[in-house]
Amino acid sequence: PTAVTFRRPTRPRPRSRQQTNYAVRALMYCAVNPDKPSKVADIAASFDMSETHLFKIMKVLVDANLIKTIRGRNGGVMLARPAENISVGEVVRAAEESFLLAECFDSGRKDCPLIMSCGFNGLLHEALEAFMEVLDGKSIADLSEDRFGMRDLLKIEMTKAPIAANA
Repeated sequence: PTAVTFRRPTRPRPRSRQQTNYAVRALMYCAVNPDKPSKVADIAASFDMSETHLFKIMKVLVDANLIKTIRGRNGGVMLARPAENISVGEVVRAAEESFLLAECFDSGRKDCPLIMSCGFNGLLHEALEAFMEVLDGKSIADLSEDRFGMRDLLKIEMTKAPIAANA
């Protein structure tokens, strides 16, 4: 007998997942570079991202109050609040367009004849809640703990330590 091999269909990955990945990485970049604004071009180059696509993601992050923009010659983007106060779950919720894991997740859809008695929808909702709970338990700071190692890998120049206000 001939063995049957099942292959996954080759489809492009959903853009929203890529957007979430880029959003988390951009926030991690800013978290390890807290002393000065980060240039979008530098972030894009560090992760080999499209600068145009990253600008679209930055808009989402600004609208969600996760980053702030600094205008001017020495401007760029910075975290809108401390990395410890930005949960990964918050970033995922801001960046994802949809959490529909099945058609029946959409309350307006009634295509499935089992919709009123099927346990699949409830199971998926429970799994999504558990997934988000794990992401809510971690912050951008947690993902960026190895600040100096990450700065080196991302080729971010070290800046002088900020001068203390009382010095």
